[in-house]
Amino acid sequence: LSLRKLRVVLFALCASPEQAARHFRSPARRIRRWLRRFQASLRPHAEPPEGKYLSLEAEEKLAEWVLTQREQQLPVNEETLFQKATKIGRSLDGGFRISYEWAVRFMLRHHLSTHTRRGVANPLPKEIQGNAGAFIEFVQRQIHRQELPPAMIGAVDEMSLFLDVEVLGSERRESALHTVGNGEPWCELVLSALADGNVLPALVISRGQHPPPHSIPDSVLLESKENGYGDDEIMELWAERVWRKHTECRGGAAKGMLLLDCHRTHLSEEVLAVLSSAGTLPAVIPAGCSSKTQPLDVCIKRSLKDFLQKKWKERAEELAGSDSAALLQLLLGWLGEALEILGNCQELIRKSFLLASVLPAANLGSPRRSGDEQEELIAAMERRLELAGSREPSPRFPESDGDAELLQRLFEGDSEAESFYGFDEADLELVEG
Repeated sequence: LSLRKLRVVLFALCASPEQAARHFRSPARRIRRWLRRFQASLRPHAEPPEGKYLSLEAEEKLAEWVLTQREQQLPVNEETLFQKATKIGRSLDGGFRISYEWAVRFMLRHHLSTHTRRGVANPLPKEIQGNAGAFIEFVQRQIHRQELPPAMIGAVDEMSLFLDVEVLGSERRESALHTVGNGEPWCELVLSALADGNVLPALVISRGQHPPPHSIPDSVLLESKENGYGDDEIMELWAERVWRKHTECRGGAAKGMLLLDCHRTHLSEEVLAVLSSAGTLPAVIPAGCSSKTQPLDVCIKRSLKDFLQKKWKERAEELAGSDSAALLQLLLGWLGEALEILGNCQELIRKSFLLASVLPAANLGSPRRSGDEQEELIAAMERRLELAGSREPSPRFPESDGDAELLQRLFEGDSEAESFYGFDEADLELVEG
């Protein structure tokens, strides 16, 4: 592929073919064709020339960085990827080269495309693959030893929504809502589901003071504050308003386990106190492992993001001049609609926990079989949410002759837990690494 086409394909791998189509004004179907052409040219297990590119070990470090960035909804794009690769490459002897061809090969070699539907089957970098295996063993052992019921095995995670006010005021307002960003989010959603297939109420954190919404769905809890909440405060609110209430409804006597990632302040003293008083053990997913071991990442979060993006695009033309309070009202309605549908998808949610391998009964066989199961699960969830076939048609643009764009530049800058009630100390040896 030409230099320009490689740059477009890299954008598609970091974001999506649809976003690449809008950015480069080239049809998504053509971009997918370029990607297939490049994939067909790859030789299995081919290594880059010695001394010119990152070593396989260094590439694994870069792949770890990509995975952890995405877990935190931070941007992975041409600029940030080349910055990080250059920083790692400075330590190599014999010089270091970077190119779009190398970058595309790297993304494909490490299965880092954002639109993969087989994340549970893709191998992780060696070090975090070991961490994922140790985490799964730890969680399954605790569930088995403590005889934890599925209704007390939960998964929780945040999802940030970013609003580009400048784009909102333009004719491109359908692109104003993002799920990746560096700044302060417009809203944060705290989502949680149970291994028995049930979905707990979602907590919505809104930055700024707004008039009370006309109506709030029963499945949504809203908290607003002028200057927003810190990460630790958000989890404290969720632990008090959602998890404690859930355990009380179960009689308050059953032990439980909560799967959560390590990137935000999930384990403040206040959160630990709530979980301990509820007899709940926090199982902290190692960095970079969420695509394999976080049930919400297997299917639920991506489907909910697509649902909210679809609703936004459908109403985009009506949003001109809308204030934040009106947009929040729309969001709450869409979220309530999605949660109602998810509430009727118990078998799909249970399957998400099985595919994440966190349940003792999870044994789906080969990675290929697990990948097939995940693809089927995502497709089924999209049908329930009426997402199948809803993706916007690719814009029709003429082929550009500008294939001689050069690589712009190399970047020189850098663009202990207390015991839990009911659990023995010996059983709670944390997985290290």
